[in-house]
Amino acid sequence: MSLYVDIKKDLGSFVLETAFEADGGVTGILGASGCGKSMTLRCIAGIMKPDEGRIELDGTVFFDSAKKIDLKPQQRHVGLLFQNYALFPNMTVKQNLMTGLLPYEKDKKKAAAAIEEMMKRFYLTGLEKHRPSQLSGGQQQRVALARILLSKPGILMLDEPFSALDSFLRWNLEMELTHIIREFEGSTLFVSHSREEVYRVCDRVCVMDKGKSSPAVPVKELFESPRSKAAALLSGCKNFSAAHMEKDGCVFAEDWGVSLECRKEAPEGFCHIGVRSHYMMLIPSADVKDRKNMVLCDLVDIVEDVFSIVVMARPKGAKEAAYGAGLLRVEVTKEAWEAFCQKEHPDREIWVRIAPEDVMLLE
Repeated sequence: MSLYVDIKKDLGSFVLETAFEADGGVTGILGASGCGKSMTLRCIAGIMKPDEGRIELDGTVFFDSAKKIDLKPQQRHVGLLFQNYALFPNMTVKQNLMTGLLPYEKDKKKAAAAIEEMMKRFYLTGLEKHRPSQLSGGQQQRVALARILLSKPGILMLDEPFSALDSFLRWNLEMELTHIIREFEGSTLFVSHSREEVYRVCDRVCVMDKGKSSPAVPVKELFESPRSKAAALLSGCKNFSAAHMEKDGCVFAEDWGVSLECRKEAPEGFCHIGVRSHYMMLIPSADVKDRKNMVLCDLVDIVEDVFSIVVMARPKGAKEAAYGAGLLRVEVTKEAWEAFCQKEHPDREIWVRIAPEDVMLLE
């Protein structure tokens, strides 16, 4: 099923402007907390009304401000999994599941058989008489999702489904949930602030930043070739500089005070570059021959992480700024750091190489 969303809503603190399309599979909405991700789902579900725009699912218009169409939530037939799962606390698991099915299946025998099958599918057998307070977080999520699927929604929308879970349980439930949504015949929207979750679960993704969304693109495209600084930041890039093109086709990184060759075409509105920390290379001074895309830096800090070494370095030509601004963050494996230190004894200065193909040109 195809989903079309193009809406606008003034929320006071910012204006929500969401525009994207989803056509089957899993589409991620990636953004920081408070950027409008959950609000977008509520507008699609009919819980909130946009100021203007249009929402359409598989030919059925949910909302059209120009034509004064605004279907009620129960008419839209969407499945929205809330962050807190929204189970009825005074009902048992079986009773909660019944609320998802009975509006669409009046035959009690068929309803009971469907619920029993769903209990088996979601590993809930034996928990029929338990109330939500007696269930673990993972069990509550499975009940909520089973209830949604029993209603056979036209679209499945998941609002940060793992945010309330610890890391171990989150990983196990992600594997289960991914398998379930891959079997779902309609489109799925997956809201998250975790780039790792989006990368593993989603086929396509649109980025939201301060209420504005980008068009949905294949997930790998976001990580390999983000177009904007906001998209690159959300995809995990940690090194940014204001920049402009030079006459020779190189870019000048204004915050770092260096000129860099690049291999990518600048997008319209180009004004920043980004370089991922783990793409940068530390080069022993004895091995520096050609200084193209080589940056001589003052060593600021060396931080040992669990599985890597993070080197903070300030380019010699960097602007004077507070700590963190104008610095390069270089991340290498502990093995690579040990090999580097066998040739070099980092003290005050260090050479960093940025390959031309790793320079991202950003709006």
